[in-house]
Amino acid sequence: MFVDRVRIVARAGNGGPGACSFLREKNMPDGGPDGGNGGRGGSVVIVVDPHVNNLIRYRYSPHQFAKNGQNGGKKQMSGRSGADCIITVPPGTVVSRIPDEIIRAPVEEGERTPDDLIPVPEDPSVFEPVTDLVKAGEKFVLCAGGRGGRGNMNFKSSTNQAPRRYENGEEGERGQFQLELKSIADAGLVGYPNAGKSTLLSRLSHAHPKIAPYPFTTLEPMIGVIEYPDFTRVTVADIPGLIEGAHEGIGLGHEFLRHIERCRLLLFVIDMAGSEGRDPRDDFAQLRKEISLYQKELGERPYQIIANKMDLPEAAENLKKFERRVKRKVIPIAGDQGEGIDRLKSILKETLASM
Repeated sequence: MFVDRVRIVARAGNGGPGACSFLREKNMPDGGPDGGNGGRGGSVVIVVDPHVNNLIRYRYSPHQFAKNGQNGGKKQMSGRSGADCIITVPPGTVVSRIPDEIIRAPVEEGERTPDDLIPVPEDPSVFEPVTDLVKAGEKFVLCAGGRGGRGNMNFKSSTNQAPRRYENGEEGERGQFQLELKSIADAGLVGYPNAGKSTLLSRLSHAHPKIAPYPFTTLEPMIGVIEYPDFTRVTVADIPGLIEGAHEGIGLGHEFLRHIERCRLLLFVIDMAGSEGRDPRDDFAQLRKEISLYQKELGERPYQIIANKMDLPEAAENLKKFERRVKRKVIPIAGDQGEGIDRLKSILKETLASM
């Protein structure tokens, strides 16, 4: 199961209270204050792990709490700091905070608490951007642990030799957050269902997407890595097929359009044979429209057009009409037969190198 968007409740640990204690030992009946400091509360820390590919773990464990710091002790002993809560996420994870006014809004049955996981509007404009994590090994403190309280040994002075004052620890930070994965890839495959994107990805790389002769066989994004003889690597993302109205939430592809937002190059895969009964020229125009309506900047991204299924009848004639209409050079391939794949790899490498 692929999960690329989750909400979590994060809570850092509270600092431990300081101790109020006086030294009482043999031959030292009035040894003075010796209460130690409380330990610092653990923090909630996000770590980017390249070996993690989705966020499914946090769908079933949305509450991520760090440990509290321990109390200070006598003989100036400090309390142990609380253990951090480590959240591992894939590269390309965007973190947003859910505003407190939404969390603390009253409900009919009573008052919500900050630790209640509540439904939130889908409109991303209500979220507060926190960070965008893209580098492997990158760390970000989501909620900082509370500072431990000072023990009474810290308040001794020349005028107060036996202070009974000590501090309670500070509360750790807390909040509700959305984690959203936007895959990192050099190029993204865009096309209608059954255009041959999965077959093409399997030919370009060592990825093994599901391939079948019916629409919507791809149910989740796939990342393939193309390796060249000079050890250059190019990553290609394949998302479920788009259909008309995808930008409004129709079909499957709209849920995963975010996974091509980071791609430097878009690859429009067109069924040039029209095997599904559609005109390839209309397919391309509709795909461009859906991409632009989803995100204007994405519609202006550099792109290449791949004419697939060139081994089928009518593909050659359709290609001529297609090139006359778009006035752009097209890369013809037959993904199922492996024809044109090497040329496509070369063009892909050269295009990305020049960007």
